[in-house]
Amino acid sequence: MPDIYHTFPIPARRVDVFLAISTPKGLNAWWTLTANGWPEAGTTYDLGFGPSHQWKGKVIGYVPDAALEWELTVADEDWKGTRVGFLLSDSELGTQVEFYHRGWAESNDHYRISTFCWAMYLRLLRKYVETGKIVPYAERLDA
Repeated sequence: MPDIYHTFPIPARRVDVFLAISTPKGLNAWWTLTANGWPEAGTTYDLGFGPSHQWKGKVIGYVPDAALEWELTVADEDWKGTRVGFLLSDSELGTQVEFYHRGWAESNDHYRISTFCWAMYLRLLRKYVETGKIVPYAERLDA
């Protein structure tokens, strides 16, 4: 099974990075259009990407200010059952982010597109945490 991994620093406190990956306000600033949920094991997030893309992710891993993992339960077929997660640790530069999207069935076109899109979205996560800048949803992959 192919997986997606990205590791990068964000010059910010770990708690601030965690808020950006775990709260609706944070998620809507860099990834989702409309999110709802709270980081707690067993809870489900609503992850909205427009009318035809209303996804859900169940929290299957959670350590306050250090780790968050969802299993996608409602999503495009290729994403269903995959796991999206973040591991955060302190570093000399602030916070080290280890991102993963595991459990892909195959390395198909959707996997390759998602690899690129994750890199673009994670760049916006970093920009949001560092500067507070929110790129409008429709402009995110071109920003």
